[in-house]
Amino acid sequence: MTPPPPPASELLWHAAAAACVKLLLVPSYRSTDFEVHRHWLALTHSLPVARWYADETSPWTLDYPPFFAFLELLLSFPARAVDPVIVHLHRGLGYGAASAVLFQRLTVVAADCCLVYAARRLTRNCEPGKGRLIWVLVIWSPMLLIVDHVHFQYNGFLLGILLLSISCLSEGKDLAGGCLFAILLCFKHLFAVAAPVYFVYLLRRCFRGGLARGIGRLSALGAVVVAIFAAAYGPFIYHGQMQQVIRRMFPFGRGLCHAYWAPNFWVFYIVLDKVLSFVLRRLGFDIQTPAASFTGGLVGNSSPFAVLPQVTPLITFIMVLLALSPCLIKAWRNPQPKDAARWIAYAYTSGFLFGWHVHEKASLHFVIPLALTAVQSLGDAKHYFWLSIVCCYSLFPLLYEAQEYPIKVLLLLLHCMAMFLSFFVLFDGSARVKATASESRTGDESGEKRSLGLAKKGGFTIGWITKCYLFGILLVELWGQFLHPYILGNKLPFVPLMMISIYCAFGIMYSWIWQLRSIVRGSS
Repeated sequence: MTPPPPPASELLWHAAAAACVKLLLVPSYRSTDFEVHRHWLALTHSLPVARWYADETSPWTLDYPPFFAFLELLLSFPARAVDPVIVHLHRGLGYGAASAVLFQRLTVVAADCCLVYAARRLTRNCEPGKGRLIWVLVIWSPMLLIVDHVHFQYNGFLLGILLLSISCLSEGKDLAGGCLFAILLCFKHLFAVAAPVYFVYLLRRCFRGGLARGIGRLSALGAVVVAIFAAAYGPFIYHGQMQQVIRRMFPFGRGLCHAYWAPNFWVFYIVLDKVLSFVLRRLGFDIQTPAASFTGGLVGNSSPFAVLPQVTPLITFIMVLLALSPCLIKAWRNPQPKDAARWIAYAYTSGFLFGWHVHEKASLHFVIPLALTAVQSLGDAKHYFWLSIVCCYSLFPLLYEAQEYPIKVLLLLLHCMAMFLSFFVLFDGSARVKATASESRTGDESGEKRSLGLAKKGGFTIGWITKCYLFGILLVELWGQFLHPYILGNKLPFVPLMMISIYCAFGIMYSWIWQLRSIVRGSS
């Protein structure tokens, strides 16, 4: 008999405690994304729909899909009641009064209710131990705390919609899952990396009962998806603004990299280009130094490559599709609902590694869904343990001020402890139960002793390779925070960030290979 899932009241306690922690972070550092979203409140409140994607009052122009713009419009009304300057198009520029900070921080906390509901829905049929562990990994994610509640964004809300979609797919509710994903794309188009997986999976699932029923299911799904996109983009089509909307949403002129230390495949390409250009100059070749610089963290419209071929959006698009192809083949051949979360997480990992202008925060797109697979097997748990640590550490440069340093370190350390203890209890306990049951069937008098041995053998442990790699993170951090300033002073200021980028890129690349092997082998 399957044990009942953990009660919803426990999840509410998790959510309430997490909300208290988020409130403590209200006065902390906030990035330019805070002003971006404040300006969008003012823009949507002050201007007609036809001018939303054409306005250039601020450099922080609207570049999210329409549903997010409508969300900003909805939030602008209580914002005006709190402080009218927040939604003033001109006087509000750069506005950072305490009322504005508190209001916008609270909107992020409130929006996380979507994530809490998704966590509940995903675990309502889980064993108690696994359900509670998923809550810890999702609700208490240090990455979400750093990105949303310090740096400032609404990823918890968006990931809540994604998890709701995955929940529906895992229950065989394909129409609801597809519709939720369409809604998500109308909130943030960067989630479209998983669209090929959704398309192949849902297409194959539609025709599982014959051609006639398949056409009916496909027509229903297509009609609802078209209706969702019509609701989002219809007003802008009516006002003749679609070209402007597309230009804002897909600014390919920004360059290959969003920030040079985003730990993906292109870091290796960049470093190789730098090494080759240095060596060739030493050998006497005339190698021009690119105008764009990596030391500032951003890449402009000019390409930073001096020796290697230039990379275009089409090349990255092809590479992402090639990376997705094994997963797409698997989804076509055997579209099992239990594998949906794994395939979607793999798609976002592929997009993160090989995509164009990837944001470093996009690692959330695969780390959070992988929390659902982490409880499925011991191998998944070990993989998630070190991957979440690597991805969380890769976000450290987002919080570069000294007063936030203890916060990010403490969040990561507490996350490591919570994961280790939770995985140990879950898998050591499972191994102990299985061993005890086996000995009870055989009637062995030494069953207790043998069960303890089997539990130890089958429990959660950290291998020496993982220990060495995680110890390397400590060395990288010690160099960047202490040794580099002491030894080199202000020289080569980009080196600490580049070390974080390269080191974490190795870990995420290995994770991609591990996920690919798991999918190809058909692991569940």
